[in-house]
Amino acid sequence: MDNMTIAEKVSYIKGLAEGLKLNTETNEGKILAAIIDVLGDIALNIEDIDSDLADLTDVVDDVEQDLMDLEDEVYGDDGSDSRGGRDEDDDMYEITCPDCGNTITTDFDSIADGSIKCPNCGNILQFDLSQLEEE
Repeated sequence: MDNMTIAEKVSYIKGLAEGLKLNTETNEGKILAAIIDVLGDIALNIEDIDSDLADLTDVVDDVEQDLMDLEDEVYGDDGSDSRGGRDEDDDMYEITCPDCGNTITTDFDSIADGSIKCPNCGNILQFDLSQLEEE
């Protein structure tokens, strides 16, 4: 009976009750018949929930895969962590645009390129890293 589904177990109990010729005219028989009917309804609802859960799990798996594909497309697929290839040890720098006052957060690699464009006003911010190279 351990390998049976809930619906199969309810059917088994219903069969036992029928085999015992449960008298549904007595108060006890009416209660037992009603309990068996409720168990049958519960078993059907559980089967529906299990089916819906399986469908939902498939949808979530598909969405998760789509999200991973999108992250790879946006951040690049370099085998790094899911934050776009940055390690936790990477330092982030805040730079204030002198024209508009917008604060830009960027990593060293972007600064090392020599310039970045302010996303707020479009001003090109230039960086001179020659002193770092000498050190």
